[in-house]
Amino acid sequence: MNYTFDIVGVSPVWQFFNHQQQSQQQPKPQGIEYLGTHKCTLDALIETVEPVPIKWGWNTEQVLDTVVSFWMNNAESIRYWKARLTDAGNDNILVARLADITAIQAEFETLLNKNW
Repeated sequence: MNYTFDIVGVSPVWQFFNHQQQSQQQPKPQGIEYLGTHKCTLDALIETVEPVPIKWGWNTEQVLDTVVSFWMNNAESIRYWKARLTDAGNDNILVARLADITAIQAEFETLLNKNW
């Protein structure tokens, strides 16, 4: 199985919490997780990601490799999001998405079909 990881933005904590609560009440594609952390560090991201493979039955080593690979290959993006998180202040978190490639492709296809 292949995975994808990306930083998608900075959000107020309450807004992220509210989004997570609403998404639990709605049917959503399995295999996509949005995660939040107060720090933009590799250690903080790994800490938020660690419970996800257990939840979905994913390969933990491959998931962690995906996150580390993102971190190693996206220095400019990481600097950008680290600065945005700092600018936003303490009541905000960095939001990242971890997904099974098949699930994220299905979500994108659904979004495209809804907009056409």
